[in-house]
Amino acid sequence: MESISLDVLLGLISDYGVWIYILLFLYCALKSGALPLFAGYAAQADILELLPVVLATFAGGYLGDEVRFAVARRYGDSWSNKWQWLSKAVSTAKVLVARYGWTYVFLYRYPKGMRTIGALPMGLGTLSWYNFTALNAASACLWTFILVGVGYSFGAQIENSINDNWGIASVLLLVLMVSGILYAWYRVSRVGSDNHAVE
Repeated sequence: MESISLDVLLGLISDYGVWIYILLFLYCALKSGALPLFAGYAAQADILELLPVVLATFAGGYLGDEVRFAVARRYGDSWSNKWQWLSKAVSTAKVLVARYGWTYVFLYRYPKGMRTIGALPMGLGTLSWYNFTALNAASACLWTFILVGVGYSFGAQIENSINDNWGIASVLLLVLMVSGILYAWYRVSRVGSDNHAVE
């Protein structure tokens, strides 16, 4: 289980100085974990500057998903066409994105492990880049406000709770999200099967 504490963040600041904001940006571009909470906490304690923390967290959260969307949009079909089973799965995923994509964009940042691949299905769908980037920006803004805001507002009160329970809560969110995706997948597949049966 990933363990991040203010001591770890202080060590990074000591080692890297202002580069910590770049590290925070890269962290947020790649994954969704507790580091922005502790960066908010450090800003409350005047160890980091609040505005750069907010900007690095938002920019990483937003741009990381823009890249994943662009990669899936550019290469997704050519990858999926190599294997029949994957092509079928991608077709179902496109239907899911068309129906639930707007909600999905606001949810995939939070469960453990989902953030790294979360934007890829959006790039496979028919949602325009303009609509995705607007949703992505809104989602990243909300995510930044929640994580950095909670860290800044509650600081030390949540450090132990996050260290003890972040992994559990994140895995629980992952289970709930995967269950929801599987249920939606089942419904979409069933409708497709019923339509073929009628034909």
